[in-house]
Amino acid sequence: MTTQTLTPARDAPAPRVTVSPAVRRAVTLTALTLLGLLAGLVGQYLLHLPALEWTGYVTAFLAGGIPAGREALHSLFRERKLDVDLLMVLAALGAASIGQAADGAILLFLFSLSNTLQDWAMGRTSSAIQALMDLNPEGATVRRNGVENWCELGEIRIGDLLVVRPGERIAADARVVKGQTSVDESPITGESVPVDKARGAELASGTVNLNGSVEAEVLRPAGESTLARLVGLMEQAQTQKSRTESLTERWESPYAMIVLALVPAVYALLRYGFGLSVDDSWYRAMTFMVVASPCAVVISTPAVMLSAMAAAARAGVLFKSSAALDTLAGVQTVAFDKTGTLTQARMTLTAVHAHDDTQALALAAGLEAHSEHPIAQAIVTAARERGVAPLTVTDAQAIPGHGIEARLTDGQVAWAGNIRLARRQGATLDAGQQAALSDLGDRGSSSVIVGVGPRVTGVMGVADALRPDIRGALDALKASGVAHRVMLTGDREEVARSVAGEVGLQEFRAGLLPEDKLRLIGELPGPVAMVGDGVNDAPALARADLGVAVASGTDVAIESADVVLMQNDLGKLAGAVRLARAARRTVITNLAFAFGVILIVAPLAVAGRVPLPLGVLAHEGGTVFVVFMGLRLLRHRM
Repeated sequence: MTTQTLTPARDAPAPRVTVSPAVRRAVTLTALTLLGLLAGLVGQYLLHLPALEWTGYVTAFLAGGIPAGREALHSLFRERKLDVDLLMVLAALGAASIGQAADGAILLFLFSLSNTLQDWAMGRTSSAIQALMDLNPEGATVRRNGVENWCELGEIRIGDLLVVRPGERIAADARVVKGQTSVDESPITGESVPVDKARGAELASGTVNLNGSVEAEVLRPAGESTLARLVGLMEQAQTQKSRTESLTERWESPYAMIVLALVPAVYALLRYGFGLSVDDSWYRAMTFMVVASPCAVVISTPAVMLSAMAAAARAGVLFKSSAALDTLAGVQTVAFDKTGTLTQARMTLTAVHAHDDTQALALAAGLEAHSEHPIAQAIVTAARERGVAPLTVTDAQAIPGHGIEARLTDGQVAWAGNIRLARRQGATLDAGQQAALSDLGDRGSSSVIVGVGPRVTGVMGVADALRPDIRGALDALKASGVAHRVMLTGDREEVARSVAGEVGLQEFRAGLLPEDKLRLIGELPGPVAMVGDGVNDAPALARADLGVAVASGTDVAIESADVVLMQNDLGKLAGAVRLARAARRTVITNLAFAFGVILIVAPLAVAGRVPLPLGVLAHEGGTVFVVFMGLRLLRHRM
């Protein structure tokens, strides 16, 4: 065993949720619109104060209309297209022109609210990439011509010798030329067990040196390192994902163009075709525009999604956007990382093969108490939980790449480690011990051989513990309608096979690098959700149709994901799928109702069969209906 001096990155606390200035500004303007609307209604209907009435409505029109108007003008003159922003502003002004300022203010508030909800998730790309880049140290100690100097990352060149001390993060891809150590590679590969490194072994940038000091020759500069490649994969994946357009966006411009073209056509038809007066023609045209404005259509999706997201958050599932919730409703394949996702990323003693289990565990615990290696700590913890007192040993000494040895009170040499250490001690395993060692290897467990002098006293297995009731969570996910479940891991084949069998997964891929996971995500039948927790999962989380992270994972994974399981409970994922599908059904119902109202009431308004008060009632009644349908999801239990 070796001595660990640094807690792995996966145990770091989750990052604080930050709100961008753009979102804060949008929330402020929406709140001002609401306050202006309420003040106007109070002044108009309760206190009968014209000054308060018009001050409130003007405030609502300015706070809700100026941002939408600016976006509308930008789309009109820069992108040469009409959108719903322009239609909503004109509808609000049209309502005010026929004495319905309150209706116009309501239109602007609801539209502002929907835009604020959509803006909430913006800006995650840059923060995710920045979190990934933060894994790089500011620099490193470099030896050139026998002289050690501190160099920034940009100054490190191919052929330089990195001097990496215990606890330091490796600054560039390099090859060990002197020394031995163990390295935590979980940020890059997802491997749960620290990897021993000796002369000739390669070190990846972003990984952590756990105990020994080593010198390593730089193979690639920082700009071309493993970590830099991860950043590039993240940028590529985020770009691919941002190209997706929603159905609403595709139909927004055509709908706005049709309505805006119909308003003057309706006025002209009524004025010159049917000979109505100017005032009557204008009144009907404005009523038509108010009724045809897609207020209920626009709020249909946000009302449902906000309610569903609130219900999910109450259950410990955080959706970063309504798009993520909608995507989950259609997911057919869920890919899982292993370490820290299906497992707890915590080593646990799983087996003891000895003539006297208690005596062997006491000896192992006495030896491993002098090491902070994760495997050593698993044995010490198991002895404490089982009430086994560690034997007293002296002169404990870690042997890098082998294990640990010490002396008992009678002077004999006791040891615990791998098969290389057993051979070094001249020990030979009997048939039963050899079978136990092979069985542990087949199951993917790390083996610890314990002995005194040339005599082996026991063989122990240590493995990454599965999350509680993880098999039940995966079965529930299948029952929720997810047809395809697969495990993607950077761990060894035998470890992956063992874990997949224990959790009930029929398909797995092992030995994967981040780019391998990224490629496989694109090959799986979609839509695909990726569930992970480590830095190595970040590109796949971003590339998948939906990224899901557990809250105990790294900052990078949490930033890259679309959904975060705040209680680290994968059992909530099946409930989230059911909620997302209920939300999608509600959205379809809402949209059908909202468009149905427009298609029925708008022609009647043109024909004069629907006066403005009734048109407003139908319009706002439709809005209330779709909001109510959305609020029903607040009662959903996961």
